[in-house]
Amino acid sequence: MNKSNSWPLLAVLTILSSCMHKDNKSTTAPSADNPFLTASSLPYQAPAFDKIKDADFKPALKEGMKQWLEEIDKIADNPEAPTFENTLVAMEKSGQMYSRANNVFGLLTGANTNPELQKVQEEIAPEQAATQDAIYLNSKLFKRVEAVYNSRAGLKLDAESARLAEYYYQQFVLAGAKLSDADKANLKKLNGEEATLTAKFTNQVLGANKAGGVVVDSKAQLGGLVDGEIDGLAQNAKANKLEGKWLISLQNTTQQPLLQSLTDRALREKLFNASWIRAEKSDSNDTRKSILRIAQIRAEKAKLMGFANYAVWKLQDQMAKTPDAVNQFLAKLSSAATAKARAEAADIQTLIDQQKGGFKLQPWDWNFYAEQVRKQRYNLDNNEVKPYFELNNVLVNGVFYAATQLYGITFKERHDLPVYQSDVRTFEVFDKDGSSIGLFYCDYFKRDNKQGGAWMNNMVGQSRLLSTKPVIYNVCNFNKPAAGQPALISYSDVTTMFHEFGHALHGLFASQQYPSLSSPNTARDFVEFPSQFNENWALYPDVFKHYAVHYQTKALMPQALVDKIKKAATFNQGYALTEALAAAELDLQWHTLGANAGVQDVDKFELAALQKTNFYLPQVPPRYRTSYFLHIWSNGYAAGYYAYAWTEMLDHDAFAWFQKNGGLTRANGQRFRDMILSRGNTIEYGKMYRDFSGHNPDITPMLKSRGLLPE
Repeated sequence: MNKSNSWPLLAVLTILSSCMHKDNKSTTAPSADNPFLTASSLPYQAPAFDKIKDADFKPALKEGMKQWLEEIDKIADNPEAPTFENTLVAMEKSGQMYSRANNVFGLLTGANTNPELQKVQEEIAPEQAATQDAIYLNSKLFKRVEAVYNSRAGLKLDAESARLAEYYYQQFVLAGAKLSDADKANLKKLNGEEATLTAKFTNQVLGANKAGGVVVDSKAQLGGLVDGEIDGLAQNAKANKLEGKWLISLQNTTQQPLLQSLTDRALREKLFNASWIRAEKSDSNDTRKSILRIAQIRAEKAKLMGFANYAVWKLQDQMAKTPDAVNQFLAKLSSAATAKARAEAADIQTLIDQQKGGFKLQPWDWNFYAEQVRKQRYNLDNNEVKPYFELNNVLVNGVFYAATQLYGITFKERHDLPVYQSDVRTFEVFDKDGSSIGLFYCDYFKRDNKQGGAWMNNMVGQSRLLSTKPVIYNVCNFNKPAAGQPALISYSDVTTMFHEFGHALHGLFASQQYPSLSSPNTARDFVEFPSQFNENWALYPDVFKHYAVHYQTKALMPQALVDKIKKAATFNQGYALTEALAAAELDLQWHTLGANAGVQDVDKFELAALQKTNFYLPQVPPRYRTSYFLHIWSNGYAAGYYAYAWTEMLDHDAFAWFQKNGGLTRANGQRFRDMILSRGNTIEYGKMYRDFSGHNPDITPMLKSRGLLPE
């Protein structure tokens, strides 16, 4: 997942508050030693985490917004006629102090938060929204932007500059610049309320995840787990002052990793239910009230802007363009996915009956028995596979190695740069000619103060205009081993590492003049393309054999075991695709609500939405339930979760091009870098893809890869 919190103006802020300037007057200005007052003196302007204190953020963010608005007002009030330089370029240069502070704030509130940061997050959200509104609803500023846009044909702009003029005009219009003053005032109120609720929702889900963990009293209940996993759960319990117990923490997806291994059915059911109702306990972490109001606000905003619903409004600048196009795309997948899921369910039920289980398949049984079917059908045991996937080896000899083979880049670990948590590692990245590209930070282990899932973002964005190179991070949530134990991960975790590093490559290879257009600042249904494409190299023979070695013996994974992994690649894909598409449909159904829909009950709406779209399979719950669906309520994927499936189509089609043209070669890698990874938002996405592949994206390779079509 790419989680943008900084670069283009609309992404800099989460989303009013007309009292912002008044509030600033009563706020203590940043102290002279606040590290965000000036650019960091560290290489690549990397954050000086050893000097950053929690107390620095609120004054830095407020002062940053104050300075930014002063810079914007100066542009809007410029008595000279609007030009590309004195309007758009000036805007691209504005707000740098705010960006410095907000980039790091976004990192820490996602990956290493605490009550003080959470409090600031909720307090500052309305003021961030106010700043966005002060920019995009500034009539004088919009007149200047519009003047440059209307005269762009005669300005002899280079292609990227012409794209910037189009980008700004579209963003202003989408943000409400053409509304009446009265409608702008209403929009500001709605934006502010949404920003407050979104920040609250984020912290509620984090609290629900932490409070929802399952405490196990007896080691005997943990049958099916290996010693390292059991030790990790004991260590987790100890860290939470639960001596002599074992604690299973929740990840943000509906299904939990240990459900495929736990032999105790009662514990599996308890763990699944803990996940399912984590944010629906009628306590302070219950998100349903927040969700209903956020959905209503978004529908009201769309109506104010003259659109039938939020999805129609928000998809205009995406590759898909319209909800109808998304629905047509999902329809091509739905029947095949659900049919295969039903067939898989029948196979699992047969196994349960053969074992005289005496019960009907339930969601908490699926992964446990699917794993048995996998072993039975392919003789593949995940515990047999994990010893070949030691995390550091996967990173260095897998993820980095593939990037070197494709793009010629190399990596050097740096121990001299401060980090925000002891598990974080830092690498400097060099191009094929030895020149420096940027920095890469990775934070792989699960913590209770970290949001679930996996994501990438920038601490510093690339821009030739600002003379900055990318400083990028990947965050994941792998189980941390007990002290002294190797970090052995599943093949699913391996693909997650390749996925997130695909996002990192998109950012590292950015080569734009303007920060607003710099990678990975692209549409949601394009930004996941580089990441999902990069997953293909995880099982590519020349890469796989370079990292899949036993952590003790250093022996290569036996070919027979490799073949089992390949043969099992399409196993359970009906389930996997159905759970993902069900989540995409939930997102779309929530965001195609009209302003007068009057939804009163989150759970009833969720059930009706799944039944309406033929995605209600009791044994196959959506990958994310509405009440903890961070992507759509707080991480920028509203009306856009379909992007994962859409970009999977792009990734498989692009990989098919690679396979037809020699596979993993430097020439192919350079072509992909030059035509996709380094282009940012400088070209219309459909044209960018056609220029690379020679045709419109074809869904057939995706269906074949998922095992939904014959090879």
